Amino acid sequence: MLLAVFALIRYMKGVGDMTNECVKCKIEHHAVLFAYLAKHAIELCGEKGKEAVLDAMTAYGRERGARMAANALAHGDELTTMTNQAYGEWKPDYDGQMEFGQLCTEPTLQTYISRCAWCDAWKKHGLLDYGKYYCVNVDNAVYQGFRSDFVCTPTTTALSWGGERCEFDWGHPLTSDEVKALAEKKKALGTSCMKDFNFHTAHLLHTVGNTLKEQLGAQGEQAVSLALSDYVGTFGQAYLDVLEGVDDEQF
Repeated sequence: MLLAVFALIRYMKGVGDMTNECVKCKIEHHAVLFAYLAKHAIELCGEKGKEAVLDAMTAYGRERGARMAANALAHGDELTTMTNQAYGEWKPDYDGQMEFGQLCTEPTLQTYISRCAWCDAWKKHGLLDYGKYYCVNVDNAVYQGFRSDFVCTPTTTALSWGGERCEFDWGHPLTSDEVKALAEKKKALGTSCMKDFNFHTAHLLHTVGNTLKEQLGAQGEQAVSLALSDYVGTFGQAYLDVLEGVDDEQF
């Protein structure tokens, strides 16, 4: 009888492990988790909560940029605007989910986003008023995490703040040779330096959650707890459990 019980336990554990392996966060999970964190921090702490959210996103962006820089250097590449564009860490969940491109490459690289999966997720869940704080400085923070003297300047009102499309000036040109080199580098790298959204969502929770706790104390702890409760209520416990399997030393 005991042998049968142990066999059942091993079987159920195996089923649980396989289930976790099948749980894959997407951009929607990443976007909604951020919005819940921002929502509760702002509702509990007002302007102080908003400042903490913005600080958290700057820290998060810089960590992403630093990983990109480390990957570029590991491949023997210099830290330039071209390599910054080549070593992106994510891709859309499916074709057509995002619409973006280049406006020009000289005298400076200027790009646009006309459809954003994060905005779509926030609108779907009624969270745009909180999700929009993600967009305030994240692109510049990633760029400065990649190289501290770089500046990415938004040149229009962001989609999430009511604009027609996001536009960015990256402060440096891409020469015709660099445009060609960028295409070749992206092809050579493929997805080798990209992370899935289990990783990105775990990273977001780690950095934004810890920053809220550090800056807001007990109210920050409460904000994170409430956000996770909402997140589980929206997507299910498995989409939180899967984040625990991500190695936070990679952040």
